[in-house]
Amino acid sequence: MTDNRPVPSDYFQDWKAREALAEGMIPVVGKLYREKNVKCYIYGRALVNKSVIDIMKAHRFVRQIEHNELSEFDTFAVLEYLAKQDLSYSHIDIGRLAVGFMNDKSGQSLEEYIQKHLDARLNTAKKPIDEPRDVVLYGFGRIGRLMARLLIEKTGGGDVLRLKAVVVRPGGEGDLIKRASLLRRDSVHGSFKGTIRVDEENNRLICNGNPIQFIYANSPDEINYNEFGIDNAILVDNTGKWRDEEGLGLHLKSKGISQVLLTAPGKGDVKNIVYGINHESIEPGDKIVSAASCTTNAIVPVLSSMMDEYGVACGHVETVHAFTNDQNLIDNFHKAERRGRAAPLNMVLTETGAAKAVAKALPELKGKLTGNAIRVPTPNVSMAILNLTLEKETTKEELNEFMRNVSLHSNLRKQIDYTDSPDVVSSDFVGTRTACIFDAKATIVNGKNVVLYCWYDNEFGYSCQVHRIVERLAGVQYDVIPKDQ
Repeated sequence: MTDNRPVPSDYFQDWKAREALAEGMIPVVGKLYREKNVKCYIYGRALVNKSVIDIMKAHRFVRQIEHNELSEFDTFAVLEYLAKQDLSYSHIDIGRLAVGFMNDKSGQSLEEYIQKHLDARLNTAKKPIDEPRDVVLYGFGRIGRLMARLLIEKTGGGDVLRLKAVVVRPGGEGDLIKRASLLRRDSVHGSFKGTIRVDEENNRLICNGNPIQFIYANSPDEINYNEFGIDNAILVDNTGKWRDEEGLGLHLKSKGISQVLLTAPGKGDVKNIVYGINHESIEPGDKIVSAASCTTNAIVPVLSSMMDEYGVACGHVETVHAFTNDQNLIDNFHKAERRGRAAPLNMVLTETGAAKAVAKALPELKGKLTGNAIRVPTPNVSMAILNLTLEKETTKEELNEFMRNVSLHSNLRKQIDYTDSPDVVSSDFVGTRTACIFDAKATIVNGKNVVLYCWYDNEFGYSCQVHRIVERLAGVQYDVIPKDQ
């Protein structure tokens, strides 16, 4: 990427000009999303419902990963042209289009360059899915509430996925108000972006215009979802109580549920899916699948990349994991070893099944990895340390450049992010939407022996992976512009 733009003589006036352009983008981006179901991005960073500063920071992000500046002057011209076209149901990365045009040596005009990418998408009303698909959340804990936020955020015109209901155990008086309060405010992820209205008479929350029915039940098979206008729904089980086909199959006995997705590692013959790696193994007839674990989702994309480029002879995965609700706040009895000790006060050595679970997504690594975990006194964002013996030698510079390219230009862009900052810490990655963030500064290479450090938001990043599987189960397919390289 080259940048021939002169250094501004007045930085403040340059900022004001770019700020005005970012302001001008907001209504255009919003209109494309609401009226044409077109979602705009800058290098994978969504622009829908973002502030002026968020949009400007998305432009600045490109400098870190492409080693040069992307200006609002460049992207605004792209957005202006797109707004005049007859587009629908697309995901368009205006940042990549702008950079592609700047690097283009053919002498085409901007309009000609963009048109080359749009010709097949113009004047089409092809929907990403024939009919909107109902979604039910079974459980409303950490992952359940984040999934609710994601589904509401991505409702768009309502033509794709619709969150129709949440199932929880019977609560006492004021239960619905408490549920609304927990959705509205989150100590880690901040406030809900929108409005929530409580309809106690009908046991519903109205979130950004989405009516969400709350259903109180003790067992998966005692609910008739048809009575609530729900049919052919995908149910996301966030409880982890049932993890095999027999237990999860109870959901399918309820009228209105046609598929079940577990947000924990599945047991037995349940397919464990890491989106970006083996999601294509989901078949139309699959009724029950698992989204594996947050750690498995974090490490498998990086391991897959290493295996493809260098080969992996063996390795050890050490997870430094934020504490979870499964641990005790103060010392008390717990059926598992060590987890009864106070989570906010201790580093707690515990087991993880992530290393073994890798083989379900990458069979080539079966028996090659060991793993362990240390729970630490932070509420969110974890780190996986991959100590690997590769099959061929490399250098730190070569490996980091390879991973930078994977994060930018491969089909794993939504799974692997990249940072080369000297000062990042765990809290910087709260709200990250990729499965992991590769930390280039921390990479250690000694011939065939490498140590890789991968951050991951074990709550929100994982929830984004779960949402991608829900879309896959529903058969959702968007036109992506420009096409993956």
